[in-house]
Amino acid sequence: MPIITSAYHPPHFFKNGHFATIYAGKLRKVNGVKQQRKQLVTNDNDFIDLDWSFTEEKTNKLVIIFHGLEGNAQRPYVTGSAKIFNKNGYDAVCVNYRSCSGTPNKLFRSYHSGDSDEVEFIVQHILNNYTYSEIVLKGFSLGGNLTLKYLGQHQIPSAIKAAIAVSAPVDLYGSMLEIHKRKNFIYALRFKKSLLAKLKEKQQLFPDKITDQTIKKIITLKDFDDIYTSQAHGFKNALDYYDKSSAMHTLENIKIPTLILNAKNDSFLSERCFPIEAAKNNTHLHLEIPEYGGHVGFYDTQNVYYNEKRALQFATEVTK
Repeated sequence: MPIITSAYHPPHFFKNGHFATIYAGKLRKVNGVKQQRKQLVTNDNDFIDLDWSFTEEKTNKLVIIFHGLEGNAQRPYVTGSAKIFNKNGYDAVCVNYRSCSGTPNKLFRSYHSGDSDEVEFIVQHILNNYTYSEIVLKGFSLGGNLTLKYLGQHQIPSAIKAAIAVSAPVDLYGSMLEIHKRKNFIYALRFKKSLLAKLKEKQQLFPDKITDQTIKKIITLKDFDDIYTSQAHGFKNALDYYDKSSAMHTLENIKIPTLILNAKNDSFLSERCFPIEAAKNNTHLHLEIPEYGGHVGFYDTQNVYYNEKRALQFATEVTK
């Protein structure tokens, strides 16, 4: 599809990518979303917590929302998305990845950017146990890459009608290089702090696999992926993990209407995270590159963000 001309024009301060990113992540509040948690037992005897919210009347429509790195289903960008879909006739299920719901998961493994099998498991659980016939997927950042990889790698059920990926690092290696730059020092430090805290929790369960010496070797996020992420999830090393988990390799296979919304001033994204050629060559793939938005920013009026309005608009248009 031709590249979409974006209509997003934020207020002056929110044209700064870092301000937009930090404001949306740390200062925004979303009220009025009542979530009910249901625990899903996995095939390997672990668990995934799903947080549901519902529209006022019975519906056959559902949005499944996937959060970003070290996020959860209570982050404002998740609840903001659930809220606008709930108000417009959709139930919403917000996925907490393994170890992200406030309770450590049981196994040595956790979650990662390319685990499309986990998405398939969740989707099949919903199809087998509920009566939704019109399902939309929405993923943010890591969850955006995860959503796109699922769409390009698996047989997609007919009930899934559309997907939206926001601030999606479809080139994980390039995104890793960006986040290690000085401009992203604060974000990288925050991610590392959260990941190391969880790794120390996991050390209590698996002291033979994680030692104090191992943890001391982790200086960068790439070190974390070399030492834990890749080893816990069957990859050779971090570079193998980045390559095999990047959605950019599977975009050509996507067969349902899909919107990628990546801001030009997103400091986490490399040049290859804007898959212009893939969008031009795939009639199902729509790529929108606003000048502004930061990383999962997209501030807009009345506390309803542009990515939320845009996702609902896109889903409505393609499911008519």
